[in-house]
Amino acid sequence: MHRKWAAPLALMALTGSGLLWAPPAQAGQAAPAGHGPCPRVSVGSGWHGDNQARLQELVDRHGRCNPYRPGRAKPVAVFDWDNTVVKNDVGDATMFWMLRNGRIRQPAAGDWSTTSRFLTPAAATALAGACAALARPGAPLPTGTPAGAACADEINAVYGTAATRAGAPAFAGWDRRTTEPSYSWLPQLMRGWTAREIRGFAAAARTENLAAPIGAAQRVGTGTATGWVRYYDQQKDLIATLRKAGFDVWISSASPQPVVEVWAEGVGIGADHVMGIRNTTTRGGKFTAHLQGCGSVRDGDDTMITYIDGKRCWINKEIFGVRGAAAEQVQPAARRQVFAAGDSDTDISFLRDATALRLVVNRNKNELMCRAYDNGDGRWIVNPMFIEPKPQKAGPYPCTTTGYVDHDGAKGPVLRGDGSVVPDQTDSVF
Repeated sequence: MHRKWAAPLALMALTGSGLLWAPPAQAGQAAPAGHGPCPRVSVGSGWHGDNQARLQELVDRHGRCNPYRPGRAKPVAVFDWDNTVVKNDVGDATMFWMLRNGRIRQPAAGDWSTTSRFLTPAAATALAGACAALARPGAPLPTGTPAGAACADEINAVYGTAATRAGAPAFAGWDRRTTEPSYSWLPQLMRGWTAREIRGFAAAARTENLAAPIGAAQRVGTGTATGWVRYYDQQKDLIATLRKAGFDVWISSASPQPVVEVWAEGVGIGADHVMGIRNTTTRGGKFTAHLQGCGSVRDGDDTMITYIDGKRCWINKEIFGVRGAAAEQVQPAARRQVFAAGDSDTDISFLRDATALRLVVNRNKNELMCRAYDNGDGRWIVNPMFIEPKPQKAGPYPCTTTGYVDHDGAKGPVLRGDGSVVPDQTDSVF
């Protein structure tokens, strides 16, 4: 869906240091004529410090209780999905279900290099050695049977560790700021299925993972893997509150598009407000092993997914209607999301683009925590994970040395917008 934005918001003035606002309506104060009271962020447990109050302030300042000017667009909020709205990873849950149920197809001509342009020869050879004899090209591999266990193990190793079972690197040559080939590989392994069929796989995995007790494991090949997922009640409540307040709420995830669509239904977000990794399709609607592009990246180039700078591109393209290479650039404040939430370095760019407030779920990711704790503009808030929060990081985040990973994989210091180096940061919200 493409949206045209009017002039900056009525109650906002831009300054060199940030956004200045008129005071929000006080709790219990009568709302302006024609507008209902601001909805409340009602799930209080699990929020650290004054985070709930800061989120409520966001609702009060940007929601329908502050009347919209005619023609003013809704304020936009964007959430990452895995480990931000839910605990654990819905892509992983779907991959494990597909392996257990034999839903991954033998690649064309048995050539695993056709599944990813970044797959190394060592990985292609290892996968062929484990899987070649099990099915003809295009047919599902019996990875849920004892005969297919070694194939399942090799696929799971490449997917989960980016290495073969023998320890050889599985991927090479990618841009670390626009894609992650192990993430991309899951939708690429969905080649030959339709979006509807993949949604069916995801729904089955969702049912199993929600029913399993917290901490449950499942058998995949000869090993075990995480077997449960939970929605965070706090995030479900926050999403519902923002939507009631008139926000345009979106999901941006580096899991496959149809998978996130299934899970997003659980928080009231429709498929038209989900941005996941998107495959190209045949005329018959079956997925190919190639991916849709964004900005200057064409469909089939497979180098711009919803990952770090790729999330910025897809948000600019899908929400704000920015076309071409301009979608890869930071947009004016009036054409950016007001709020963003994430948990990982993969979320850095779209979090930094948020103009009013940025919620970080602390999973001890270096660049993200360096920027969040530095909090140069006062718009970052950090919260522990709502289920099984991580303990305090023993040492400081290496912001001055290796906290940033460049396009070529080289590590360096985390820089502020003015070029100064972010000091090493101590973990204080855990």
